[in-house]
Amino acid sequence: MSTPTKTAIVTGAARGIGAGVARRLAADGMAVAVVDLDEVACKPVVEQIQAAGGRAIAVGADVADEAAVTAAVERVVAELGAPTVLVNNAGVLRDNLLFKMSVDDWDTVMNVHLRGAFLMTRAVQKYMTEAKFGRIVNLSSTSALGNRGQANYAAAKAGVQGFTKTLAFELGKFGVTANAIAPGFIETEMTAATAARVGIPFEDFKAGAAKEIPVARTGVPDDIAHAVSFFASEGAGFVSGQVLYVAGGPRA
Repeated sequence: MSTPTKTAIVTGAARGIGAGVARRLAADGMAVAVVDLDEVACKPVVEQIQAAGGRAIAVGADVADEAAVTAAVERVVAELGAPTVLVNNAGVLRDNLLFKMSVDDWDTVMNVHLRGAFLMTRAVQKYMTEAKFGRIVNLSSTSALGNRGQANYAAAKAGVQGFTKTLAFELGKFGVTANAIAPGFIETEMTAATAARVGIPFEDFKAGAAKEIPVARTGVPDDIAHAVSFFASEGAGFVSGQVLYVAGGPRA
């Protein structure tokens, strides 16, 4: 008997880490909903997946909007099937020192990272518990350990870790695992924007970061996608509530 195709939802998947994860899960044989704020921006990733023989759809949704999340998940169910894999990757940066940080800077980061993960997970968990199988992978960050100028982002990413561990306790008896991945320096548009903001050429920015990383290089989206692939696999059913730092070296 053939194994039914699993359906995965990846948020923030129009570019960077999310796009890499979406392509990898499709290569693993899953149907993938490529979710981002702008549906049009998702289409290149969908086309790449389809060109490789996979199945995917583009879905535009604000993960911090309850009604938008409900509509997005309902569309995925209708077009691809009930989701049993969720990767909460959507994220934004609003970096600033605490005394310069606005309430809007704080709320925006919290809403996308934490409220978004909560809303997406709550919307899909019923399909996972009914199927007696589910894989939830939440993207945290090494910034969860604290990082100058990122009080909002660090707090949100630390919150993601607590959220993940609680999901593991609540959903484990239904065959659903929840794990978090905390990337270090990954070469994406987001890190390129950070380099531009501080006035450093991106190549120099990467070289400086690599000097502090034990494996002597910066990461790429495929490094994270590989870890997600493991957590999302059937074989990872005895691994739950973990935080994996994918950062080229040890982290606390």
